Amino acid sequence: MPALIVGNWKMNGLGEDIAEIAAMAGSSVRNLWVAPPFTLVDRAVIVAAGAIKIGGQDCHARDKGAHTGCVSAAMLADLGAGFVIVGHSERRRDNGETDADVRAKAMAGQAAGLEVILCIGETRGERDAGETAAVLTAQLAGSLPEDSNGLIIAYEPVWAIGTGLVPTLADVSAAHAHVRSQLVARYGPAGHGVRILYGGSVTPANAGDLLAVDEVGGVLVGGASLTADSLLAIATAAP
Repeated sequence: MPALIVGNWKMNGLGEDIAEIAAMAGSSVRNLWVAPPFTLVDRAVIVAAGAIKIGGQDCHARDKGAHTGCVSAAMLADLGAGFVIVGHSERRRDNGETDADVRAKAMAGQAAGLEVILCIGETRGERDAGETAAVLTAQLAGSLPEDSNGLIIAYEPVWAIGTGLVPTLADVSAAHAHVRSQLVARYGPAGHGVRILYGGSVTPANAGDLLAVDEVGGVLVGGASLTADSLLAIATAAP
């Protein structure tokens, strides 16, 4: 199975930046997914023309209602999106999202027919205290939906996101192996089929090494996903 390369544009991108999506779609690489801001999802779906999958960076847990400024999973699906990211550390930190909130959003995404990328990861303080495994166990226990249908896990150590810092390959391997064990404990044999991504300061320079680590089934890329040249370089670095 080829590595999955997912770009998260976060709060970046205007209409003119759709040209980057078009360039990605025009390449020969077919294992790319991109989550632009909500304002560009519909245009991105059009220019991607099915060559790459477009998704949302978040969704609300409910299909509709009095939730000003929110976007539901059903709305994303209606625009042609194929996936949604939930539980990103920036959402947990800036918006106070709990594991229960993340779980509800994941289930909403599944119900809307979207594939769900569910993010987990420890802070620097938790890592330095030797609590990485315990934190990941707790986040998975509280955030995982009832079944693994369309589920992807993204391990993103919070301290590595946008900092240029990256765990050692041994640390990445240990974290992914632990996540796999928790998925199998939760879902049984189906847990072996859940892809696990690594995220956190992924660049064209380190992507090849990260993607060669056992249980790393792809990468979730932030800043380096904003241009076609950079994201395609990451994709072609896959072993």
